[in-house]
Amino acid sequence: MQQHLLAQVETEDGIITVYETQELYGEKGRFRILQFADEAIQGALDLEQQGRMIFEYPRALVHLMACHRPQFERAFIIGLGIGTIARHWADRQIVSAEASRDVAELSRRYFGCEQLRVEIGDGGLLLAEQPDGRFDYIVVDAFTSGGTPSHLTSPSFYELAASKLEEGGALLFNLMGRRQQDHSIQMIYADLQERFAHVQAFILPAGRGHDLHNIILAAAQTPIRCQARQMAGFIPHDL
Repeated sequence: MQQHLLAQVETEDGIITVYETQELYGEKGRFRILQFADEAIQGALDLEQQGRMIFEYPRALVHLMACHRPQFERAFIIGLGIGTIARHWADRQIVSAEASRDVAELSRRYFGCEQLRVEIGDGGLLLAEQPDGRFDYIVVDAFTSGGTPSHLTSPSFYELAASKLEEGGALLFNLMGRRQQDHSIQMIYADLQERFAHVQAFILPAGRGHDLHNIILAAAQTPIRCQARQMAGFIPHDL
């Protein structure tokens, strides 16, 4: 399928590309793509339905945010991507932390993120600068070629996040992992249980032959509320 290149930026971590295509995962249409050096698609915008969220995981995260704490006001998102979640909640007070200035600039220029509040730098350090008890949600949706940065999946980060959440707020992770015997995911889950009274895992089943799955972890001091049918295909996962 022919691709129309819009931008290409060479960074220390590789090349970041923005392009348009008329087919995405077998679906015909007009799509604008943000892609990293390993050819992993970091975000996709449907140019014919720009309010649509193409991927399942942001739909599931948005549902959790809407259901667990419907009247929430403030959220801190680590990992901007193309700003899908922040743009959806444009009427709320959302702070997005993005480690790459290039990603932030491309998202502003090509994905409608001009009005978003974006801070450039390490998400953990930027979160530490925020007032305690400020946020209803802290969302970790940050990836490098090695996966989610390890300092964002550490007990010290969970302590930090808990201090920045309002009572009843939740810490949400979008992760990639194996369905069975994934030591890293199990460790994150166990460490979260040490700090939060309620931790729940959801997994997006993949087709046969797919080893890696999207896994969402939600942690809070109060029971986590959601509706299974609204989780965009994610199902509860026993860790």
